[in-house]
Amino acid sequence: MTDKSEYDDIAEPELSSRSAPISRRNLLIGGAAAAGLAGAAGYAALGPKELPRNAKGQRKLTLAWNANAICLAPALLAKEYGIYDQFGLDVDLLNFSGSTDQLLEAISTGKADAGVGMILRWIKPLEQGFDVKLIAGTHGGCIRVLGSRRQGVTDDIASLKGKAIGLSDISGAGRNALAVLLKHNGLDPNRDVEWKAFPAPLLSQAVRKGEIHAFVDSDPIAYVLQKESGGDLVEVLSNLSKPWDNRVCCVLGASGSLIRDDRESAVALSKSLVAAASLCSVRPEAVAKVFAPYAKASVEDLVAVLHTQTHNHHPVGRDLHREVALYAGELRDVGVMKPNIVPDVFASQVVDTLDA
Repeated sequence: MTDKSEYDDIAEPELSSRSAPISRRNLLIGGAAAAGLAGAAGYAALGPKELPRNAKGQRKLTLAWNANAICLAPALLAKEYGIYDQFGLDVDLLNFSGSTDQLLEAISTGKADAGVGMILRWIKPLEQGFDVKLIAGTHGGCIRVLGSRRQGVTDDIASLKGKAIGLSDISGAGRNALAVLLKHNGLDPNRDVEWKAFPAPLLSQAVRKGEIHAFVDSDPIAYVLQKESGGDLVEVLSNLSKPWDNRVCCVLGASGSLIRDDRESAVALSKSLVAAASLCSVRPEAVAKVFAPYAKASVEDLVAVLHTQTHNHHPVGRDLHREVALYAGELRDVGVMKPNIVPDVFASQVVDTLDA
């Protein structure tokens, strides 16, 4: 079963396009990239290294995931329902905490062979050279923007103009997602709204106090807060709003070493999660019951959240390449990624189609 430690992936990653002094993340990314180059160079000379297997001969892998996120239930479901086993894998789940730094560290230090999480948490580290390849999408939808009717917000996106929007990290994935969606709907994310940072548990309280008018959060937390607001909170946007209504949200990333040393197991892991995601789309009640011990929500609420997500959308191969390129172009246009980035080239560098 999952290591249920203090891990909590509510905090967003810092995805700033500006140059910054050396940070823990830059060291992690730089070290992982260097290790990847060294590993690739030495691979031919040393030959394939021995890969860990269990007594049944199944390949042992560790997958990093966030146990608070119902959208990542396929990672747990594949273990509970024996799907990994069917694909010849023995998978341990590592629950990562805090910001994306913990996910990056788990992979760069070899504690995890792969990880699953929001694509917007992966893209900037990948631009900086992190030694991971994206190999599969698992679903669409998990971030929502909720606004207070009492503060003048409606389900009309234009009602956000001139409003203060709260986030747990102003330069994180939630902000960047909303920046793209605001721009698509004719609002300037830098001039037409004000961004305010609050700890995630205090966002709804800040709305009640009038310190902000809307906020960004993920499910199931956002769903529960809206349900318990007495009709005050209204959904304005989500990462299933146009143009993202048929776009992947969370993806599976495999370490460069897994891709180089054991491509067959990377393919098996990808197929396992896609199969589990498909099960989420057709049996949400069963999935909610399996996930309930990890969630601060009822089974009923979890089922409702699963119905809002697109677990039948899990692109691989060229389909995943296309969606990553679309994200790269949109993030470039709002200043998150470098202005000279070529989306299709970037996608070719960070997506491994696994010969799909």
